[in-house]
Amino acid sequence: MLSQNRLRDHNIEIGVLQPGTFNAITDVPGVRVGHFTLIEGDDIRTGVTSILPHSGNIFQEKVPAAIYVGNGFGKLAGYTQVKELGNLETPIILTNTLSVPTAMNALIGYTLSQPENKNVRSVNAVVGETNDGYLNDIRGRHITEEHVLQAIENAKSGPVAEGNVGAGTGTVCFGFKGGIGTSSRVLPEKSGGYTVGVLVQTNFGGVLQIAGVEVGKKLGHYSDSFKYSPDGSCMMVVLTDAPLDSRNLERLAKRAMLGLSRTGGIASNGSGDYVIAVSTAEACRIPYKSDNSIQKVPTLRNDAMTPIFLATIEATEEAILNSLFAGETMVGWDGHKIKALPKEKVLEMLKAAGKID
Repeated sequence: MLSQNRLRDHNIEIGVLQPGTFNAITDVPGVRVGHFTLIEGDDIRTGVTSILPHSGNIFQEKVPAAIYVGNGFGKLAGYTQVKELGNLETPIILTNTLSVPTAMNALIGYTLSQPENKNVRSVNAVVGETNDGYLNDIRGRHITEEHVLQAIENAKSGPVAEGNVGAGTGTVCFGFKGGIGTSSRVLPEKSGGYTVGVLVQTNFGGVLQIAGVEVGKKLGHYSDSFKYSPDGSCMMVVLTDAPLDSRNLERLAKRAMLGLSRTGGIASNGSGDYVIAVSTAEACRIPYKSDNSIQKVPTLRNDAMTPIFLATIEATEEAILNSLFAGETMVGWDGHKIKALPKEKVLEMLKAAGKID
């Protein structure tokens, strides 16, 4: 059985840009990711994932942000304020569909508990979700506020656990076991040397492609009406240290959908496909209060965006595929079973197509 659980462990390279040290969203300086995984008995298969854009008080030092809706069959909390004001003031939390209110309560409590926020009376908690109800007893609503806080407490830099962890514990992608996936790209110095990191929670369908090879078609893992439901969702979180305002972050977020499409995703009718894009650049942070009514921040020109667009597309594509390579066969609610991607067969296809030696 293969123990390697990332594309690059098998010399599969996506795109032309180079990844960062960990090939993860945590390659963006200051970014931390935490998971809480809940697996109990035969039916509970769920969890929480937290993404923290910097190590300070995010409410007091807000970051430029944007959200793009590829297909809106979902429950992304906090969208309208990010759209209106162009900033993020809490960590980003991912979980299952019916746990969004619990996660919001936890995130609000977390923010209010910070000493600097003692006079705060409004918090825009940003919580995304996918529906893990095929493998998880989602109606039981087993996620608690403490689980969410634990995911935040667990946040760290460095390598990021992928596959059946955190918010990806019970998810399904292209009919195989999906989960959490991540990847990064570092631009050449002549393009600014910026880092783009992507983390995904994959729970969607389509006809799988890997490095341009029609894997789903070759596996017979589809039909005219699909052998599995193509509906589901994909949460995509894009962070970069490039100095971007909310307008260009929304443009960046749109490119993540191109990365999803390169894997064979189709943004089906029942899919909630959302992209949250954030600039972590310290010079772009937005203070909660200021004596100056005018804020001057650096921002990249439009004609400098193209390399960052490409980095986002490549990192999103690879993050989604990493979630599949890391996913492991799981049996869950009501005896439902989702098998892992048959990597041995997939690697044979990629070799035959000349994608790997």
